[in-house]
Amino acid sequence: MPLRRLAPLLASPRRRLRSSQNPSPATMSPAAAHLATAADPDEDLCASAAGSEAEDLALAPPLPPPPVSAEERVERAWAHWRRLGSPRLLVAPMVDNSELPFRMLCRRYGADAAYTPMLHSRIFSENEKYRSMEFTTCKEDRPLFVQFCANDPDILLQAAKMVEPHCDYVDINFGCPQRIARRGNYGAFLMDNLPLVKSLVQNLAANLHVPVSVKIRVFPRLEDTLAYAKMLEEAGASLVAVHGRTRDEKDGKKFRADWDAIKAVKDALRVPVLANGNIRHMEDVKNCLEHTGADGVLSAETLLENPALFAGFRTKEWKEDSDENGDSGLDQADLVIEYLKLCEQYPVPWRMVRSHVHKMLGDWFRVHPEVREELNKQNKLTFEWLHDMVMRLKELGGRVPLYRKETALETTLDGLASSNA
Repeated sequence: MPLRRLAPLLASPRRRLRSSQNPSPATMSPAAAHLATAADPDEDLCASAAGSEAEDLALAPPLPPPPVSAEERVERAWAHWRRLGSPRLLVAPMVDNSELPFRMLCRRYGADAAYTPMLHSRIFSENEKYRSMEFTTCKEDRPLFVQFCANDPDILLQAAKMVEPHCDYVDINFGCPQRIARRGNYGAFLMDNLPLVKSLVQNLAANLHVPVSVKIRVFPRLEDTLAYAKMLEEAGASLVAVHGRTRDEKDGKKFRADWDAIKAVKDALRVPVLANGNIRHMEDVKNCLEHTGADGVLSAETLLENPALFAGFRTKEWKEDSDENGDSGLDQADLVIEYLKLCEQYPVPWRMVRSHVHKMLGDWFRVHPEVREELNKQNKLTFEWLHDMVMRLKELGGRVPLYRKETALETTLDGLASSNA
């Protein structure tokens, strides 16, 4: 499974998102900002690219697709979705967290498809180091959505052309609600500039062979959400993923996602629709698909703690009071070991590795906070040190298992299979 990285591809773009030639760290994604600051050991790759059999991703830019009618576009959207196997269980895009080794771990435990982390289209098109560090893939990493944030149609197209041969959708992020997106004028803050949103989608749809997908949040008023979703479909989006929270509802634990709004979008559109929000275990997957009629679900935060979610495993927080829901024999420390081995195979910056270790071992660190403090003190990580740390946690006791109820999982999977037929 050779690792693929993007080779130097294009000269500097004709147009830029801002008048300054060099992007400001204040308006960049975290990954892009790191590249513009002083050297940091966490920015180094966690293994040698040569040792991972790295290969450049050769580009053969295709000619723009011919224009098609709205009916043909809908038919093509569904034909493409079905060719991919109609994936139901998807890894959501997460900045610095849905990178290749983590995607491969989630795929190992039931994920049908995955998104890359959000990539900054301007930095991606300009900066070779950013491309090689932030976007990696391999033959087995499919179906794959590559997500960009953008506010300039030409620059977005230039970035999209670089990844088009190596993914199944180019996705536009219209859902990021964070302050950095407000400062950079992208993500959910483009909901205030719908003509720009429309032009971003139209330009990609008219010039790419790979389908265009979008990820959105809902407006406070349902009628605004439906008008927004219909506009995106008419502009050329072949798939719409709906996060059922508004731009102001950033805290997923405080605000429940609105599945009724997602259902209304699904009922209003003719292209595939994905649901995002409130997915903590497989019973939620089943309930969400039944409630919304969506064609698949995305999970983000829960997967960071439990990458085996889609294989039916639950953390202690979501364990049911049932004798059937027993210790599965798998725990998050086991998943960390698997993840570290994938990182050795598919190198990524250490900051991503550090973040995943903290997320997956959060319950263990609450039992042994002194081990977490040791991790925080490590300026430069190594695989040897991390493997030793996991072994030390296991030896200290207080194991936190993952739980699995086989009968419930079989029922859920049977239901998903029959609805996919």
